[in-house]
Amino acid sequence: MSRPGVAGVLVLLACAGALVSRQPKVDARLQGASRSEKNGWIFVHLEGSPAQAGFQHGYLLAPEIRDGQRLIAFLLERDTKLGWKVFRDAARDVLWPKIEPEYQAELRGIAGGLKARGVELDEIDLTAMNAWQELSPGWFKWREAQQGRQARLNPPEHCSAFVATGSYTRDGRPVIGHNAWTGYAEGARWNIIFDILPRRGHRILMDGFPGLIHSGDDFGVNSAGIMITETTISQFSGFDPDGIAEFVRARKAMQYSSSIGDFARIMEAGNNGGYANNWLVADSKTGEIGSLELGLKNVTLLRTKDGYFAGSNFPVNENLVREETDFPVKDLSNSANARHVRWDQLMAEYKGRIDVAAGQRFLSDHYDTFDKKEEPDERTLCGHIDLSPRGVAGWEPPYGTAGAVQAKVMDAAMAGRMSLMASMGHSCGLDFKAADHLSAHPEFAWEKDFLRDLDSHPWTGFQVAK
Repeated sequence: MSRPGVAGVLVLLACAGALVSRQPKVDARLQGASRSEKNGWIFVHLEGSPAQAGFQHGYLLAPEIRDGQRLIAFLLERDTKLGWKVFRDAARDVLWPKIEPEYQAELRGIAGGLKARGVELDEIDLTAMNAWQELSPGWFKWREAQQGRQARLNPPEHCSAFVATGSYTRDGRPVIGHNAWTGYAEGARWNIIFDILPRRGHRILMDGFPGLIHSGDDFGVNSAGIMITETTISQFSGFDPDGIAEFVRARKAMQYSSSIGDFARIMEAGNNGGYANNWLVADSKTGEIGSLELGLKNVTLLRTKDGYFAGSNFPVNENLVREETDFPVKDLSNSANARHVRWDQLMAEYKGRIDVAAGQRFLSDHYDTFDKKEEPDERTLCGHIDLSPRGVAGWEPPYGTAGAVQAKVMDAAMAGRMSLMASMGHSCGLDFKAADHLSAHPEFAWEKDFLRDLDSHPWTGFQVAK
């Protein structure tokens, strides 16, 4: 080859090398992770060690986590008049020391993924985010009592849910369903489907909020066939600062339960009373279902292979009602009680016919049992507090920007495939338009920087990645 020819080849090789060096390098910790979007949902697959799965979580959802933290800090300050630093301090001093190393590593991993995307939130910020529903009102009310003050802050009612099996379902095997009730600001962001393949424990498919290592509204299934959901206990008071954060126990139970007994044991161990719930659980292998009402002083586990359990924020155990809540059990105009009546009606009407399609109808139901008519409001299973002239406990004043924000349902066969059906927005088909609502109800203008449209999307199937 002539000298000019050799020189030309060398120039071409140098240029090629420069082009390759400018290609973005993929961080090895992202190996196997993925993100996609469909019908209002963001589906993320995470896998590996706690640190690796956490890094993937933070990296893939960085914009959403940053946005979610700003919203949570805003809501906490509005509710409690305390700044984010106070909740960071509580997360660091009260909760972090009792988080086991596996989940500390995952939270640090999320922070690392965020940093790689230019978002400066650390593991303590993320702990406060994960615990936001137990820091307020649970920890906040305990803190006020320690300082001789009474906090007039009730947890808002969240969610409608059911689980049924045996003679109540079409095939005799469990069916489970849940819709999340939140403020529409946070609800519009509660649109993640997590597929987590951890190095230890069972694979998890669950819905969730960006930055949370647990579901938060708690609907999911693991590869042992354990199907899990819950609804909060209305007007509950109780918090043990020496206990383990609820979000840690909820994630651990989702990841390590192989039976209903496992689930109850994990949730009860170190119970701090934070974010008190009535948990509905099913074992798709045995057909058994359970209800774990987890107060702080009173814990009740019921189990059956033929029947149903339903939740709509009503407490069940009489001692729990008396000792740990201010719940009005005889007020049938109360949202939780009205929805309780409706669940019993639907379970009786559909006995022997409950399947995924029926579950989808239940979670879209608009029958008000107190007014005895079809009318979407705060007393219907598909909640529309924004359409209610009365408001509801924790969500006053009337026409509050809250209600059912998404829904999920699965049967035992789907659990075996690790799949679920999910509908983002009101599953009934009604949309919420932020600008229209703020124009009609300017008293909610304080939310304008965070409130988004919440459009109804079709039911969509999700299954773990191959």
